[in-house]
Amino acid sequence: MRRYFNTTGPCNPKEHYMVEPLRGLYGDIAQLIENKQYFLIHAPRQTGKTTLLHQLTLRLNREGKYNALTFSVESAGVPGFSEELANERMIQALWRMCPIFLPPEAWPPKPPERGVTLLNYLTDWARAQTRPIVLFIDEADSLWDDVLVSFLRQLRDGFQTRPENFPQSIALVGLRDIREYRLKARGENPSLGSGSPFNVKAESFFLPAFSEQEVRSLLQQHTDDTGQVFTEEAIEKIYECSGGQPWLTNALAHEIVAKMLKNDYSRPITPDLVEEAKERLIEQRQTHLDSLADKISEPRVRPIVMGIISGESIHFDGFDDALRYCRDLGIITTDDPIRFANPIYQEIITRVLNSSLQRGINPDIAQVSWYVRADGSLDMDKLLEAFVNFYRRHSESWLERFEYKEAGHQLLLMAFLQRIVNGGGRIEREMALGNGRTDLAVFWKKQVIPIELKIRYDKWSESEGIEQLSGYMDRLGQRRGYLVLFEKKPASELPWEERIRREVHEVDGKEIILLGM
Repeated sequence: MRRYFNTTGPCNPKEHYMVEPLRGLYGDIAQLIENKQYFLIHAPRQTGKTTLLHQLTLRLNREGKYNALTFSVESAGVPGFSEELANERMIQALWRMCPIFLPPEAWPPKPPERGVTLLNYLTDWARAQTRPIVLFIDEADSLWDDVLVSFLRQLRDGFQTRPENFPQSIALVGLRDIREYRLKARGENPSLGSGSPFNVKAESFFLPAFSEQEVRSLLQQHTDDTGQVFTEEAIEKIYECSGGQPWLTNALAHEIVAKMLKNDYSRPITPDLVEEAKERLIEQRQTHLDSLADKISEPRVRPIVMGIISGESIHFDGFDDALRYCRDLGIITTDDPIRFANPIYQEIITRVLNSSLQRGINPDIAQVSWYVRADGSLDMDKLLEAFVNFYRRHSESWLERFEYKEAGHQLLLMAFLQRIVNGGGRIEREMALGNGRTDLAVFWKKQVIPIELKIRYDKWSESEGIEQLSGYMDRLGQRRGYLVLFEKKPASELPWEERIRREVHEVDGKEIILLGM
């Protein structure tokens, strides 16, 4: 059986191409276990947490010093569950995983029908064993309210009696760091008291995305097995599109190898195939990408997303918590400038936000053929002129009812362009929180058309926009580009006759067409 790029469930080295799951973490984790510490492992969904936990557990058991077990408490993560029912579910989940990782003599006692707490169950198990117990508790942050508080307090209470009477070391595993556990457990809950219900945590580990070298290693395994070559440009493109996100990296490769080329290993994999695979994944909106789209309306996610799209600097109470939360979810990069984690996430989020706008545009003005010249090239002047007319007639009513007003101007133009460009081209976007603009590149056959979107906040906005667009054009190697400058003032304060204008500026031998509206 040939190995393949896995996009569902934990990876198995006999069946799947895979990056080393422990990735340099084992020494630090083993030292914490040796020191009888409790700790956290957190990372976004489908980044290899379960694969990591299985490899850790198997390795620890092979070494023979501990009885190690991984289990998930997700079955107890139902709002409204009583503490008693949640304890039963957690204990049953632990028991079910024992045959997978442990010999029968190392198993805990069979769970009773009801009435036993997780604390007492783990205590009885530890007392019956000669080896210390190590637990990796997955989906720990799926628990709610009093159940979560009770769960954390039981672990803290058992911490005092380890390792003879409780597991020597416990790792909580999930999407979020410990600060999020307290928020989810209702920070105003008086039963929490003043202290943390899990203040015995020694350290947190965040699983990073693949490095470029790890992506190369993953793809090289396929080449070694099949002889099929990824060109250097294709490797770089896969890393660029995925940002090293593990699921996306595998999904792009799987889409090309298995679905597009149908396992024809004689064909080399080139950048154009990667670009097509990227578009196919965006269109398919598989579960992983759909779950990402569901997050963008959350109160802590929304302002960060809007700031990235608009390019505005944002300041609000709880900004740092919102930033950490978005990074924990994997929506944005872990470094500055703050931007979406990869181009695929960026495209999914943008299209989700402007999808209703796209559908609402009158098809009479969205005929691709109207904006294509006889030679097949795109007439961007005509297309943007049509948008100006559309914007003048509809923007106030559309933006008023639009949920994401903070980035409404930019999203409206992107929706208009997307509706047309989907007929034969593509749009690439550059966005980052605080950069003061949104940059677009429209690719149509051999054309590359730079467009900068900017809000006029003050008298310097226009000159800044011209300078910024000039630099963007240099990076794209283009001599002609468009600056779309949106007025922040409403039409009641600045009439349309004064705000709509078209000017041509020459900057360092480049032609910049300014459209004010």
